[in-house]
Amino acid sequence: MASTDRPTIGVLALQGDVREHVAVLDLCGADPVLVRRPAELAAVDALVLPGGESTTISKLLQVFDLLEPLRKRLRDGMPAFGSCAGMILLADEVLDTRPDARHLSGIDMTVRRNAFGRQVDSFETDLEFAGVDGGPMRAVFIRAPWVERAGDGVEVLARVPGGPAAGRIVAVRQGAVLATSFHPEVTGDHRVHRLFVDLVRDR
Repeated sequence: MASTDRPTIGVLALQGDVREHVAVLDLCGADPVLVRRPAELAAVDALVLPGGESTTISKLLQVFDLLEPLRKRLRDGMPAFGSCAGMILLADEVLDTRPDARHLSGIDMTVRRNAFGRQVDSFETDLEFAGVDGGPMRAVFIRAPWVERAGDGVEVLARVPGGPAAGRIVAVRQGAVLATSFHPEVTGDHRVHRLFVDLVRDR
């Protein structure tokens, strides 16, 4: 029963804010491990795709022979959570990206890369996030994407509440796969990670 109580959740460790996700997953009751090889991917119950540079991670997935094994595990129902660049990688379609970039088709959605602008346009706001208790959630957006299209089977969990991007979709879930435009690993609010760990336990 111990493995069920503390699921083994991999963090894709090719590039990006890996350590932050590892620390929060541990606090939320999971056993986090770093994933860089197909054998390591095969050994985990679920996977977190961290923020970083999506085209770089896409290229490294191919270099490390992880792209097709990861696509297969997602098709087979492995739970996954992607934040920022991770959201881009999980999309069916990505706008404003390089023509050689690859994605995982883990969620039926179209994502626009760097939708909010450049690094200087990074910002924070409070979001209402469906499925978690405790009131609004502080969200940090750093060169973030947004969801332009969410498929019929995709649950919208959060939208930007105001400003020029009001109403834009910034958190979604389809089955066991969760994605956020923002970085919940950096704010000290662990509710998104707890939601994901509970989702993995339920599987």
